[in-house]
Amino acid sequence: MPDRIAAADAEESLNAITALGDSTRRALYDLVVASATPVSRDEAADAVGIARGTAAFHLDRLVASGALDVEYRRLSGRTGPGSGRPAKLYRRAAAELSVSLPPRAYDLAGELLATAIERSDRSGEAVRDVLDRVAEDAGRELGGGGRTLEQALTDVGYEPRDDGAGGLALVNCPFHRLAASHTDVICATNVCLIRGIATATGERERDVVFAPDAETCCVRIVRRDSVE
Repeated sequence: MPDRIAAADAEESLNAITALGDSTRRALYDLVVASATPVSRDEAADAVGIARGTAAFHLDRLVASGALDVEYRRLSGRTGPGSGRPAKLYRRAAAELSVSLPPRAYDLAGELLATAIERSDRSGEAVRDVLDRVAEDAGRELGGGGRTLEQALTDVGYEPRDDGAGGLALVNCPFHRLAASHTDVICATNVCLIRGIATATGERERDVVFAPDAETCCVRIVRRDSVE
């Protein structure tokens, strides 16, 4: 099952990408990524042609933003007294960083589809039926933590807005590109995912309904007494 999508993750990615907007930091990042081994401050400064202090400043900014990780090692190979202080070395961070505007969650879609295919292969059940259950289970996980339905939908990227009738319009589809080319599959998955989220948040006054609209997500949240 996918990890919960959090606004903090998107903010971390944005911070890292913003840090890379500086030409010196981008040159240092490219140097570290291209190196087969972690890079020291001296190596970075020499390669980019800047002062060591400047290199240290920018490398540490990249670490703070989440784009690089740090390790410490004595470059002399010696140990014990007199061997010197370990050097601070930089390598690419293991975490994946991405930002999309408007928010997209294609990694979540891939996780749901791959999980459904694996379970279908094992059970022999139709993959679409399995996908419905996988999506609803994932929704329950994404909706946990004591948040409201609006908060959980926002975290996934649906951008819920009050529709003026006690319900919610979801003005963004996190799977937009996939929904455009695989409409039936992705829209059905959206419905099941959001139903799971609604269940986990304890929503009792509103229902999840399939309501295709060219301008919004195919799902709407409506007041229960307004459903025919």
